[in-house]
Amino acid sequence: MRVLVTGGAGFIGSHYVREALSGAYPELADAEIIVLDKLTYAGNEANLAPVADNPRLRFVRGDICDISLVSELMRGTDLVVHFAAESHVDRSIMAAADFVLTNVLGTQYLLQAALDAEVGKFVHVSTDEVYGSIDEGSWPEEHPLLPNSPYSASKASSDLIARSFHRTYGLPVCITRCSNNYGPYQFPEKVMPLFVTNLLDGHKVPLYGDGLNVRDWLHVDDHCAGIQLVADKGRPGEVYNIGGGTELPNKELTQRLLDAVGRDWSMVEPVTDRKGHDRRYSVDITKISTELGYAPRVPFDQGLRSTVEWYRDNRSWWEPLKKRAALASSR
Repeated sequence: MRVLVTGGAGFIGSHYVREALSGAYPELADAEIIVLDKLTYAGNEANLAPVADNPRLRFVRGDICDISLVSELMRGTDLVVHFAAESHVDRSIMAAADFVLTNVLGTQYLLQAALDAEVGKFVHVSTDEVYGSIDEGSWPEEHPLLPNSPYSASKASSDLIARSFHRTYGLPVCITRCSNNYGPYQFPEKVMPLFVTNLLDGHKVPLYGDGLNVRDWLHVDDHCAGIQLVADKGRPGEVYNIGGGTELPNKELTQRLLDAVGRDWSMVEPVTDRKGHDRRYSVDITKISTELGYAPRVPFDQGLRSTVEWYRDNRSWWEPLKKRAALASSR
């Protein structure tokens, strides 16, 4: 079996690759894993260091918008797991064109190449942000897409293109939509690694607005396990929400991180709210739970503790990234 993982040197993609090559997914026990990653600011070959010597891994540095390269890699591929994306909301507000190019056009190139190569399954990894914001209750997969940022709009667009390739051409595509991920190897512009690393260095953390925006937190291990369930058993043409089951206002998350690092509220700096900041996300995971047997297995307190410990113990991984990107006081 041959698996093409786009964005496989990023946070979530590299976790999936490490798990696949470490025996976590029996269906991929003998699979050849090809990672295609452009190694932009958030892609990092160091994320694959634990499995770099595995003979079943092949790393290709390249762009999903490179049609000839994508077509070449698709030949003989059985499964595509498509993580590659520009994914930071603040960056999308400043430079929306990059998000449209990678997330929309890049996805279309991959889908066309997969169709031409007659790939057996294509899993398109998306986000709950495509649904917009919800005051109460949780989104089922059939909820209308109402994205509010250039990032989420680009992901919603790629979702619809992926769906169209199934409906029009019969390509066996599944779409997953996850809630907020956390865990090791997450690039330190995202809220949890940014806050943890700032606090470890004695820097203040920026809290948007009133701090009452609510997010559902999903450990990357649970997310990748859910993706593999969809790859193994998901029905082509279907969308599957993947959530963690722990909804927290940003203010409460901040307090938990302060407690974990041994800091107090004096380390928090309120900042002007983000433009178009969605108030609350919440996905209904009934479908993936009942159809595929998914359930989040990492308790949030345990996952938070292990994540903080990882950043405390792996300064050599994140310090160069923060110095290079000057992220200590931005978000």
